[in-house]
Amino acid sequence: MKIVQGDLIALALKGHFDVIIHGCNCDCRMGAGIARTIREHFPEAYSADTTTTPGDASKLGSYSFARCIREGNSITVINAYTQMHPSGSGVLVDYDAVRASMRALKKNFSGQRIGYPKIGAGLARGDWSIISQIIEDELAGEDHTLVEYVAS
Repeated sequence: MKIVQGDLIALALKGHFDVIIHGCNCDCRMGAGIARTIREHFPEAYSADTTTTPGDASKLGSYSFARCIREGNSITVINAYTQMHPSGSGVLVDYDAVRASMRALKKNFSGQRIGYPKIGAGLARGDWSIISQIIEDELAGEDHTLVEYVAS
């Protein structure tokens, strides 16, 4: 895993990534954290999320996506369903769902430049040491980069 500091969205808009991934809940809200920012910059990704059934637990470990053209760059935005609900007590991220979604993404987006934030380790309160190892295992051999947020 490569690690850079910056703004995932800004880097994607500048052409640094072909694919960006963020963790989503199964309730189709995209109302907080980086999901809200993605919803604002890439409304197509939010539309893709809303075509799924809100609250459907079978979405865990899957994803929806939208291909977006911005500033002459094609960016595929992935809504990885890594948690059931947007709020609650305790750890909200589902580690098995992170693994399943990363495995599916490798199968379907292999060879592309992939960027992501600390999926599941912010508002979902997951343990980044566990999540990062899952991502390392499942995206082994791919060009993937963690973007640690720093305001531009």
